[in-house]
Parts: sequence; C-alpha cells; structure tokens
Amino acid sequence: MRRIISSRPLGRVVAGTSALALVLTLAGNASFAGGPKVSTPTLTGFAALPAATFVPGSEPSGSLVTGNTNGYATPFADQPIQGFSGIADNGDGTFDVLSDNGYGNITNSADFLLRVHRLAPVFTTGAVDVLGGINLTDPAGHVSWELTREDRVLTGADFDVESIVKAADGTYWIGDEFGPYLLHFDRAGRLLSAPVPLDGVVAPETAARTGVPATLGSSKGFEGLAASPDGRRLYAMLEGTVTGDTAGHLRINEFDPQRGTYTGKRYTYRLEAPNLAIGDAISIDRHRFLVIERDGGQGAGAVIKRLYVADKRDRDNDGLLDKTLLVDLMNIANPKRLGGFGTTFTFPFQTIENVVILDERTVAVLNDNNFPFSTGRRAGVAEDNEWIAIKLPASLDPDKRLLK
Repeated sequence: MRRIISSRPLGRVVAGTSALALVLTLAGNASFAGGPKVSTPTLTGFAALPAATFVPGSEPSGSLVTGNTNGYATPFADQPIQGFSGIADNGDGTFDVLSDNGYGNITNSADFLLRVHRLAPVFTTGAVDVLGGINLTDPAGHVSWELTREDRVLTGADFDVESIVKAADGTYWIGDEFGPYLLHFDRAGRLLSAPVPLDGVVAPETAARTGVPATLGSSKGFEGLAASPDGRRLYAMLEGTVTGDTAGHLRINEFDPQRGTYTGKRYTYRLEAPNLAIGDAISIDRHRFLVIERDGGQGAGAVIKRLYVADKRDRDNDGLLDKTLLVDLMNIANPKRLGGFGTTFTFPFQTIENVVILDERTVAVLNDNNFPFSTGRRAGVAEDNEWIAIKLPASLDPDKRLLK
C-alpha cells in the first residue's frame, strides 16, 4: 500500500541539488485507500505552496517582466518556485514537479531557469514542503542552436517545458512547446540527446528561428505526456490543433523512448469546444488516459475545468478517443470544509496543468499559478500553488505498474 507523508512538515525550503538524495522517514502508514465510500467526487486533501516561494541562494529573475505583477516588485532576488506544469510520483510521498518557461513567453523568460522541484504535500497541516530540485542543462551541447546562456543552463527563452515522465531508470522525458520537442534528461537534469521534433508540426518560436512556416499556435505544444504501463511507449499530446486538422481536434503521437523516434501511430482527442485547451494527460492503463480539459477563465470567469477519461479503443468507431467525464473541478464535494472553503469546493484557476493518480480511487490535481500574474482566488492577489486530493465514487482500475 502506498504511503503519503502525514507527519509534521519538513523544512519549508531545502537548498541545493543534494536535497534530492534526502531519505524521508515516513510516519505511520497513511494512505488514501480505504475509508468511507463517496457518492460524488470528494475533496480529501488540501495543501498550498505560497505564491512568493523562492529557491534560496539562487539567481535573480523577472528582470524582463512587464504588466501587472499584483504587488510583487521585479526583478525577484531569487528564482520563484512556480508555474507547475507536470508531475511525477516518486512513490515515497514526494513528487517531482516541473516548472514551465517562467513568465509566459520567450521574450520575458530569459532569466528564468528551467527546473524540476522535489515537493511533498503535507495534508495534515495544509503545507507543501520544498525538498530541493535540479536545474535543466545541456553541458554536452546536444542543442544545435544558440542558447541564452554560455554555461548552457536552460532558461525559459530556450524551451517551454510543459509535461514530464520519469522513467524506470530515473531519467526524465519532458515535453516542450517551443518546438514542439521531446527532451530526454538524466537524473541530474543534463540533456542526454538532441531535442526530438515532430514531423510536420512547427511552433511559432521554431518557425522564427528556422524560417519553416508554423503549423501550430504559440504555447500549443506538448502539454501532456503519458507513459505506457510497461514504459515502452510515450504518448505526447498537443494542446492545440495542427493547421489543416479539424478545429478542436488534438493529436496524440506515440513515441518509442528506446529508439528515440516516433512509431507513426497517432490518436485524436476532441475538445468539448475548439476554444478549450488541455492541461495534462497521463496514463491510467494501456488503453486509457486521464486528461485535464479547461477554459481560459479564472475566478468568477472559470467555468470548464474538468477531468476526463479518454479511451484509445474508440468503441463507436468515429476516429476519436472515447471520452467520459470523471470530475468537474468546479463542483467537488467538501463535507469537511478542507482548506477553509465551503461544502462545495471549486478549482477556479486559469491554468490547471498537473494530475497524478494516488491510488485506485484517488487523484491529485495542481494548478499552474503563473506567478505573479494569475489571480484565481482573489482579484489582485497572486494565487498560490494549490494541491488537492480527490476521492472518486468508483475505482479507476489503473494498471498497478503505474502506481508507485
């Protein structure tokens, strides 16, 4: 039975890469399995990382940020721990969480260092502990074009990393939006091979560098990345529609990580409306994915924030993944009033980009707070990174190999 940290909080911030070697002593045998059954998706855990949380002793960031920063003066003295866009479960109560390109685009994120953070939610206290992290780098020179920094530390002006899979050997496959590319990093965050493009799909950022016409909208690359239960295949899901495809249809391309090439197999996911977007996609088993689908609203303007189960088997033979609504994130039962909220909990954030399966009946969802810009809870107040656990009325029946 998997265990979730339920002891007192660890130190809020642990500096340096060495923290990744930290051995946690887990208290008790806490789990989300068991307990009373629920008849509707129900909040069973809430934790939050304050918006203004930074990597101590790091580097200044945000010197190119413009616009409303909701009261935070720029540049920041350190790198903010924000923008969570992908999550991988370590199986010990800790999670590796990916920050995206920084401040929203290639022009304002050159001093934002791309990073994987190691975090642990402590649902008994409502805190999220920061246990360290690694910067993403390219010391071997696998990127053939000029990078922002001579030391080849990767920044938000180089890639917009949005999705992550942690392989059995501890390496990371990461999906990017500027290519879109698949990137393979070792456990220390060093790029292991050249970025892998997707034939026929070109983001505006790559078009500007290469002169090849763009076939995809900006920030519409690999928002989802799922691993098959045996680890032999990855499924890279675009956030936007490719030029020439039906509006609202998103491609999912199968990739062979051992060979480092696409297999040629492709699936299609249909959004509920063309103006919506996906926030993440992970595997449930060899046939099914768990997909976040959302609108671009926040606060009172947030309407569609949902989790769907999408099935490759296409039982109605319409050429699209079959979809079943699993959770409406704007209507979650909260009988214990967790987080200080009412008996109906909403997740009213503009960007919700992280989902992970905790056990057969429980999933966790995290927002991307776009620090310092997004204000989903209160107007004019930069939102925290919130981490919620949701118990389901019925088992997902996930492949056991995908549960840590």
